[in-house]
Amino acid sequence: MKHEQAPPATTEHPTEPDTVTSRTVGPATEKPRSGAHPTAKRPWSARRIPAAVTALLVGAVAGTLLFDIARVRAGQSAAGWRTRLADELATRPLDDVRIQIAAAVITVLGLWLLVLALSPGLRNQLPLRTPDTDLRATLDRDAAVLLLRDAAMRVPGVSAAKVRILRNRVRVRADARFRGPADVKADLLIALQTELDRLALARPPRLGIRVRPPRR
Repeated sequence: MKHEQAPPATTEHPTEPDTVTSRTVGPATEKPRSGAHPTAKRPWSARRIPAAVTALLVGAVAGTLLFDIARVRAGQSAAGWRTRLADELATRPLDDVRIQIAAAVITVLGLWLLVLALSPGLRNQLPLRTPDTDLRATLDRDAAVLLLRDAAMRVPGVSAAKVRILRNRVRVRADARFRGPADVKADLLIALQTELDRLALARPPRLGIRVRPPRR
Protein backbone atom coordinates (compact mmCIF):
# COMPACT_ATOMS: atom_id res chain seq x y z
CA MET A 1 0.00 0.00 0.00
CA LYS A 2 1.55 3.25 -1.12
CA HIS A 3 1.46 6.20 1.11
CA GLU A 4 1.00 9.52 -0.57
CA GLN A 5 3.75 11.91 0.34
CA ALA A 6 2.97 15.55 0.69
CA PRO A 7 4.93 17.77 -1.68
CA PRO A 8 7.93 19.44 -0.08
CA ALA A 9 7.12 22.81 1.34
CA THR A 10 8.59 25.59 -0.74
CA THR A 11 10.05 28.55 1.03
CA GLU A 12 9.34 31.80 -0.68
CA HIS A 13 12.24 34.16 -0.87
CA PRO A 14 11.47 37.84 -0.92
CA THR A 15 12.01 39.25 -4.30
CA GLU A 16 14.49 42.01 -4.70
CA PRO A 17 12.92 45.41 -5.09
CA ASP A 18 12.79 46.93 -8.48
CA THR A 19 15.79 49.09 -9.19
CA VAL A 20 13.67 51.92 -10.53
CA THR A 21 11.41 51.93 -7.47
CA SER A 22 14.30 51.78 -5.06
CA ARG A 23 16.11 54.61 -6.79
CA THR A 24 12.95 56.68 -6.87
CA VAL A 25 11.99 56.19 -3.25
CA GLY A 26 15.53 56.25 -1.90
CA PRO A 27 16.28 59.97 -2.26
CA ALA A 28 12.93 60.87 -0.69
CA THR A 29 13.42 58.69 2.39
CA GLU A 30 17.14 58.75 3.00
CA LYS A 31 18.64 61.75 4.68
CA PRO A 32 21.71 63.26 3.09
CA ARG A 33 24.91 62.48 4.88
CA SER A 34 26.59 65.20 6.79
CA GLY A 35 29.84 66.47 5.39
CA ALA A 36 30.79 66.54 1.75
CA HIS A 37 27.96 66.33 -0.75
CA PRO A 38 28.11 65.38 -4.40
CA THR A 39 28.84 68.43 -6.53
CA ALA A 40 25.67 69.37 -8.39
CA LYS A 41 26.16 71.29 -11.59
CA ARG A 42 23.77 73.64 -13.25
CA PRO A 43 21.96 72.06 -16.23
CA TRP A 44 23.12 73.15 -19.64
CA SER A 45 20.89 75.27 -21.80
CA ALA A 46 20.07 74.04 -25.28
CA ARG A 47 20.30 77.61 -26.68
CA ARG A 48 18.23 76.74 -29.71
CA ILE A 49 17.70 80.33 -30.88
CA PRO A 50 21.41 81.37 -31.01
CA ALA A 51 22.33 78.04 -32.60
CA ALA A 52 19.58 78.33 -35.20
CA VAL A 53 20.44 81.95 -36.05
CA THR A 54 24.15 81.12 -36.36
CA ALA A 55 23.45 78.09 -38.53
CA LEU A 56 21.12 80.10 -40.79
CA LEU A 57 23.62 82.94 -41.24
CA VAL A 58 26.56 80.63 -41.92
CA GLY A 59 24.46 78.53 -44.29
CA ALA A 60 23.17 81.58 -46.18
CA VAL A 61 26.65 83.10 -46.61
CA ALA A 62 28.26 79.79 -47.58
CA GLY A 63 25.44 78.88 -49.95
CA THR A 64 25.56 82.26 -51.71
CA LEU A 65 29.33 82.08 -52.09
CA LEU A 66 29.26 78.51 -53.40
CA PHE A 67 26.50 79.40 -55.86
CA ASP A 68 28.54 82.30 -57.26
CA ILE A 69 31.66 80.14 -57.52
CA ALA A 70 29.65 77.52 -59.41
CA ARG A 71 28.40 80.24 -61.81
CA VAL A 72 32.00 81.35 -62.48
CA ARG A 73 33.08 77.72 -63.07
CA ALA A 74 30.22 77.39 -65.54
CA GLY A 75 31.61 80.26 -67.64
CA GLN A 76 29.56 83.17 -66.35
CA SER A 77 30.92 86.35 -64.81
CA ALA A 78 31.24 86.75 -61.07
CA ALA A 79 28.55 88.59 -59.16
CA GLY A 80 28.98 92.31 -58.64
CA TRP A 81 29.00 92.07 -54.84
CA ARG A 82 31.88 89.59 -54.88
CA THR A 83 33.89 91.71 -57.30
CA ARG A 84 33.39 94.83 -55.19
CA LEU A 85 34.24 92.92 -52.00
CA ALA A 86 37.47 91.61 -53.52
CA ASP A 87 38.44 95.12 -54.68
CA GLU A 88 37.70 96.61 -51.26
CA LEU A 89 39.76 93.98 -49.46
CA ALA A 90 42.65 94.47 -51.89
CA THR A 91 42.75 98.27 -51.92
CA ARG A 92 41.39 99.48 -48.57
CA PRO A 93 44.07 99.89 -45.84
CA LEU A 94 43.79 98.08 -42.54
CA ASP A 95 43.67 101.30 -40.53
CA ASP A 96 40.41 102.30 -42.20
CA VAL A 97 37.62 103.09 -39.76
CA ARG A 98 35.07 100.79 -41.41
CA ILE A 99 37.51 97.89 -41.48
CA GLN A 100 38.26 98.32 -37.78
CA ILE A 101 34.57 98.59 -36.87
CA ALA A 102 33.78 95.45 -38.88
CA ALA A 103 36.68 93.58 -37.24
CA ALA A 104 35.52 94.68 -33.77
CA VAL A 105 31.94 93.55 -34.45
CA ILE A 106 33.10 90.16 -35.74
CA THR A 107 35.39 89.73 -32.72
CA VAL A 108 32.59 90.53 -30.26
CA LEU A 109 30.24 88.10 -32.00
CA GLY A 110 32.90 85.39 -31.94
CA LEU A 111 33.59 85.90 -28.23
CA TRP A 112 29.85 85.86 -27.52
CA LEU A 113 29.49 82.52 -29.34
CA LEU A 114 32.45 81.11 -27.38
CA VAL A 115 30.90 82.20 -24.09
CA LEU A 116 27.61 80.58 -25.07
CA ALA A 117 29.38 77.37 -26.02
CA LEU A 118 31.49 77.12 -22.84
CA SER A 119 28.97 78.28 -20.21
CA PRO A 120 25.97 76.24 -19.05
CA GLY A 121 23.46 79.07 -18.92
CA LEU A 122 20.08 78.66 -17.18
CA ARG A 123 21.08 81.02 -14.39
CA ASN A 124 17.47 81.10 -13.24
CA GLN A 125 17.77 77.45 -12.15
CA LEU A 126 19.54 76.79 -8.85
CA PRO A 127 20.92 73.24 -8.44
CA LEU A 128 19.85 71.40 -5.31
CA ARG A 129 21.83 69.06 -3.09
CA THR A 130 20.95 65.39 -3.66
CA PRO A 131 22.24 62.19 -2.00
CA ASP A 132 22.71 60.52 -5.38
CA THR A 133 25.04 61.82 -8.07
CA ASP A 134 22.74 60.46 -10.79
CA LEU A 135 19.78 62.43 -9.47
CA ARG A 136 19.55 66.10 -10.40
CA ALA A 137 17.12 68.66 -9.09
CA THR A 138 16.82 72.41 -9.55
CA LEU A 139 14.85 75.22 -7.96
CA ASP A 140 13.61 78.28 -9.77
CA ARG A 141 15.43 81.41 -8.63
CA ASP A 142 12.21 83.44 -8.38
CA ALA A 143 10.63 80.76 -6.19
CA ALA A 144 13.67 80.81 -3.90
CA VAL A 145 13.40 84.60 -3.66
CA LEU A 146 9.75 84.34 -2.64
CA LEU A 147 10.49 81.71 0.00
CA LEU A 148 13.29 83.78 1.52
CA ARG A 149 11.16 86.91 1.42
CA ASP A 150 8.31 85.14 3.20
CA ALA A 151 10.77 83.91 5.84
CA ALA A 152 12.02 87.46 6.32
CA MET A 153 8.51 88.87 6.60
CA ARG A 154 7.72 86.38 9.38
CA VAL A 155 10.39 87.94 11.61
CA PRO A 156 8.78 90.22 14.21
CA GLY A 157 9.39 93.87 13.50
CA VAL A 158 9.97 93.56 9.73
CA SER A 159 7.60 95.74 7.72
CA ALA A 160 9.14 95.25 4.26
CA ALA A 161 11.85 93.07 2.78
CA LYS A 162 13.60 92.83 -0.55
CA VAL A 163 15.65 89.75 -1.49
CA ARG A 164 18.09 89.31 -4.35
CA ILE A 165 19.91 86.07 -5.07
CA LEU A 166 23.23 86.61 -6.79
CA ARG A 167 25.77 84.03 -7.85
CA ASN A 168 27.35 83.42 -4.44
CA ARG A 169 25.45 85.81 -2.22
CA VAL A 170 21.96 86.64 -1.04
CA ARG A 171 21.29 90.31 -0.42
CA VAL A 172 18.45 91.19 1.89
CA ARG A 173 17.20 94.67 2.68
CA ALA A 174 14.59 94.95 5.38
CA ASP A 175 12.76 97.78 7.10
CA ALA A 176 12.35 97.58 10.86
CA ARG A 177 9.04 98.83 12.20
CA PHE A 178 9.14 98.81 16.00
CA ARG A 179 12.21 96.85 17.08
CA GLY A 180 15.85 97.75 17.14
CA PRO A 181 17.76 97.15 13.91
CA ALA A 182 20.34 94.97 15.66
CA ASP A 183 17.68 92.64 17.11
CA VAL A 184 15.85 92.43 13.80
CA LYS A 185 19.09 91.67 11.96
CA ALA A 186 19.97 88.87 14.38
CA ASP A 187 16.54 87.26 13.98
CA LEU A 188 16.71 87.70 10.20
CA LEU A 189 20.05 85.94 10.09
CA ILE A 190 18.66 82.95 11.97
CA ALA A 191 15.42 82.79 9.98
CA LEU A 192 17.05 83.15 6.56
CA GLN A 193 19.84 80.68 7.37
CA THR A 194 17.22 78.15 8.47
CA GLU A 195 15.30 78.70 5.25
CA LEU A 196 18.45 78.29 3.17
CA ASP A 197 19.22 75.02 4.92
CA ARG A 198 15.68 73.87 4.19
CA LEU A 199 16.06 74.72 0.51
CA ALA A 200 19.13 72.41 0.35
CA LEU A 201 20.96 74.38 -2.32
CA ALA A 202 24.03 72.65 -3.72
CA ARG A 203 26.06 75.84 -3.37
CA PRO A 204 24.71 77.68 -0.33
CA PRO A 205 25.21 81.42 -0.83
CA ARG A 206 26.37 83.83 1.83
CA LEU A 207 23.91 86.13 3.51
CA GLY A 208 24.20 89.88 3.34
CA ILE A 209 21.56 91.62 5.46
CA ARG A 210 20.88 95.33 5.80
CA VAL A 211 18.21 96.62 8.16
CA ARG A 212 16.96 100.17 8.03
CA PRO A 213 15.65 101.68 11.26
CA PRO A 214 12.04 102.82 11.50
CA ARG A 215 11.30 106.23 10.05
CA ARG A 216 10.16 108.88 12.45
